[in-house]
Amino acid sequence: MTPAVQTVDILRVGPDARAPGRDVAAAEEPLEIRLGAMPFVVIMRTPGADRELAAGFLLSERIVRDPSEIASMRYCGDLPEGEVDAVAGTPIEVDPEGADDPASGNVLGVWLRGAAAERAAARIAERRHVTANSSCGVCGRRSIDDLMEGVVPVTSRVTVPRATVAALPDRLRAAQAVFDLTGGLHAAGLFGLEADLVRVAEDVGRHNAVDKVLGAELVHGRLPLAERVLFVSGRTSFEIVQKAVVAGVPVVASVSAPSSL
Repeated sequence: MTPAVQTVDILRVGPDARAPGRDVAAAEEPLEIRLGAMPFVVIMRTPGADRELAAGFLLSERIVRDPSEIASMRYCGDLPEGEVDAVAGTPIEVDPEGADDPASGNVLGVWLRGAAAERAAARIAERRHVTANSSCGVCGRRSIDDLMEGVVPVTSRVTVPRATVAALPDRLRAAQAVFDLTGGLHAAGLFGLEADLVRVAEDVGRHNAVDKVLGAELVHGRLPLAERVLFVSGRTSFEIVQKAVVAGVPVVASVSAPSSL
């Protein structure tokens, strides 16, 4: 069974009787992201695409700005004994597309190089650690302005017809395989300008799903995403738009209404 779901014992309650049974629920587990040896953030997420999630999160935090700044990503249980463990330590080259192994645990080490390592060291020195959960992607920050510092404005001039936007909910819903099993996951889809689905991710958190799709594009060197549309299954909130802006996405749409911010 996919790590995105877990089998659970349930009690079905009907109008005339109650009966025990088994069902599946969307998985939610903590992922600790470490920058070398230093704990940086704990994210409540649905297991799967952890490397993409970490890359997307570090992108939106303005620590990583280019895929070349990520030297390696490995689960803690996969590290050779005695390996250098520092923010800018000797990198272990790994394939960022490698399959997530739930047996490796919920601690992912990320090694950075160049300016990203310097930004990470400065962030850790300032003791501005971030804690996120499945309902809030902007937690523990001193101000919203921090998240927009140094962000390059989106310069794309693409337009999307109304009919294209109207087609996105059904196309995203058709790609939500885990939602079909559980009924309990959000999704983010990255689409082309003609509503063709480029990438999709599911997670208990909307912002986590966005980080997964944008992080995957980051590690493939495809940013800025000047000809892409981001569509999410929940509301359009500040953190969703902020992540899209950082990735250069010109159009954001969602099933639900936007928040005031």
